[in-house]
Amino acid sequence: MSNNLPDVLPMENWRKLNGQVIEAPIKEAVEATIIREKEAGHRLKVCIGSDSQVRNGIIEFATVIVFLREKKGGFMFINNSRSIRTMSLKERMISEVAKSVEVAYSLCDLLDFYHVELEVHADINTDPSFQSNTALKEAMGYILSMGFVFKAKPDAFASSSCADKVV
Repeated sequence: MSNNLPDVLPMENWRKLNGQVIEAPIKEAVEATIIREKEAGHRLKVCIGSDSQVRNGIIEFATVIVFLREKKGGFMFINNSRSIRTMSLKERMISEVAKSVEVAYSLCDLLDFYHVELEVHADINTDPSFQSNTALKEAMGYILSMGFVFKAKPDAFASSSCADKVV
């Protein structure tokens, strides 16, 4: 690895699950999506979550914006990023949460304007016998202190199911 690489690559390349690149800035794409879905008569909820995996010393992150249509399924926008820094498990869990909070914060005024519920999901287990539980208090405090609804495993499907599948 070159020492000229940034520790974390920026979160600017979003795509849909089918691979289609989202060309517009993410906030514009989310607003257009909300307008389209509301015009189609759907009531929406947005859940944001992140997950990560370590592969060959590189941490691969996936952050998702999941749009849930009340009683009518859902879809998601996906962002993948990488870090070449070495992190402890707890630091990696908090980094996942930070990525989710960053996206949630950038969208919260828009979601409030359109009356769309928002949840931030953390891929952290509430069961103390799991290693990820060491980051639970910090993650919960971080998310709640930002004014967001917090969900952890087993209720954090945006991170533990959706982001997990695309990391």
